[in-house]
Amino acid sequence: MGVQGLTGFVEERGAFFTELRVRDTKLVIDGSSLYHRLCFASAIDFRRGGDYGVFAEAVRDFFGSLRACRVAPFVVLDGGRGADDRKLPTLRSRAAERLRAAHGLSRGDGGCLVPLLTREAFVQALGRLGVPFVQCFAEADREIAGLANRWGCPVLSLDSDFCVFDLAAGYCPLSHFQWQSVCAGEGAQGCYVPARCFSVAKFCRHFSQLNRSLLPLFAVMSGNDHIDLAALEAFFSRVRLPRGWAAGKGGKHVRLQGLLNWLAQFAEPTEAVDNVLKYLKKHQREEVRVLLRTSMEAYTPSDVDLEDFFQNGKYECEAARQTDLPQWVLDALAKGKLAPFISDALILRSTFLHVQVENMQRPSAHSTALAIRQVIYGLLLKVSQNTEVASPSKQTNELPVVCEFDRLQKTLKKTFVQAASLPTVFCDDHFPLDKLMEVPMSCRQMLLLETLGVKMSFLESVPSHLQLLVAVTCYWICCSEPKVTLHQLKALLLMTVSGELHRITNDPDPTVVCAEDDSIAYNEFLKWKEKKLQNKDFDLDAAHSFCQWQCCLQMGLYLNQLLCTPLSEPDLTSRLYNGTLVHRLYQELKSTSSVENMFSSSPKMTQLYQILLNTVES
Repeated sequence: MGVQGLTGFVEERGAFFTELRVRDTKLVIDGSSLYHRLCFASAIDFRRGGDYGVFAEAVRDFFGSLRACRVAPFVVLDGGRGADDRKLPTLRSRAAERLRAAHGLSRGDGGCLVPLLTREAFVQALGRLGVPFVQCFAEADREIAGLANRWGCPVLSLDSDFCVFDLAAGYCPLSHFQWQSVCAGEGAQGCYVPARCFSVAKFCRHFSQLNRSLLPLFAVMSGNDHIDLAALEAFFSRVRLPRGWAAGKGGKHVRLQGLLNWLAQFAEPTEAVDNVLKYLKKHQREEVRVLLRTSMEAYTPSDVDLEDFFQNGKYECEAARQTDLPQWVLDALAKGKLAPFISDALILRSTFLHVQVENMQRPSAHSTALAIRQVIYGLLLKVSQNTEVASPSKQTNELPVVCEFDRLQKTLKKTFVQAASLPTVFCDDHFPLDKLMEVPMSCRQMLLLETLGVKMSFLESVPSHLQLLVAVTCYWICCSEPKVTLHQLKALLLMTVSGELHRITNDPDPTVVCAEDDSIAYNEFLKWKEKKLQNKDFDLDAAHSFCQWQCCLQMGLYLNQLLCTPLSEPDLTSRLYNGTLVHRLYQELKSTSSVENMFSSSPKMTQLYQILLNTVES
């Protein structure tokens, strides 16, 4: 994210930071940076699909540290790609990088890959912790900067773009935010989080009193998420950049420091741009001028009033208004009740399906959930054929088509997927997308369950908070290729029961009574887990099957949200999926069936396992 090479450049020098004690303040947090940072810092098994319970604990501990220092956090998340889709080349490049990382992990190489449902787990954790958050309509950077300046508080992120914004109280990189080492402080001031804050003033002073208004031009010329550097290669090949300070040991950062020193001779951006254009061919100049100007606008703080959202729940955004999306959809997006996947499908008719550590010789794990996605597209686009929306290709009068970016073996490919035709009630003119919430709950629930191939009568014995998970598991068994084995199914259900046992034995709610036999069963399970999880066996075909289940769960969650939750949403933060554990259970079940009796000390958990197994097998 951000300006190419800038994070390493400023970190290498260190002189551009000031020490900061973070306490008694508001703090605007870049949600995307935070959940990536916490995910990579947690002891998560990336190869086996992650552990959302461990991740949720890291989220809880992070905000616990802020609360101890009387810091009021406000989390701002990226939304969809936006109608202009300017970052598409960057997103394709990142998707290809994820694919390479996933392939490496599948072969046993090291590396990190954000598990598929991490963002959903993060949003759920924020809601359960009562942390205020907003999901922007598109990229969040400008709105983060605008809110931080309105409140005069720092920005917490790990995105070098915030070195470029003119921020009143500065930018704190997450890499220097020592939330796990809260200091006691002196006297009445109380404890604080030690941090470092990037100083734009120090940075500009260092480069011959560079005018800070030139930093956006520096960013786009250095290469960021919005501009193709190839357009400026002619400039860099012809200009003589001053080498300046430490040029001899500048290495990979020679161009950055040379460009900064060159820009320092100009008073303001227009003069600098005119001088850049002199090095280009005449027929290129106007096009590049427009490209530079529009790219620099990405560094002006947004006028979207996020303060109004956090105080009154109103999210007003001109770009969102121009799309003519129903107000309930815009409200649900801002509150994180609908995922950016939904807005991308609706506005761009284009989506990215994130790769996991799966068997690259088989079709993508996402292919299992295709039928669910087609119903989502059918709900979203049944009214879009007569409305102007951005799309990757001209639509015909047939069923709408969505462009999906997904894996084909070890390469990123795009596929055009036709939306599903829906039952009459959802195609009725009385129920366009803006009136979807007025469709009777029974009809919305029926569409969800029919898509998953389950009748409500089958689910009645299942606890309500697990009904969607069980319905998704039934769908997974029916639609997976190769077929799910009985050992894989039992491993998944035993893992679900262990998550339930953890939830009731660790629930801080005093109204939740934990029976003694549940505590005994939980302690026995922990002993088994500690002994068995050391095994490093890895079965790629089993991993592929569990990846398919996560894909089905993700799309089941999205469809349930779009239908305004006719079933309760499963709690990802309560150890609903633990990759290391489900793989270990699978290996154990292949050698002995006795592992099915691990919860025998708890009649309640034994009964739950039988209910889940009988429901899915029926």
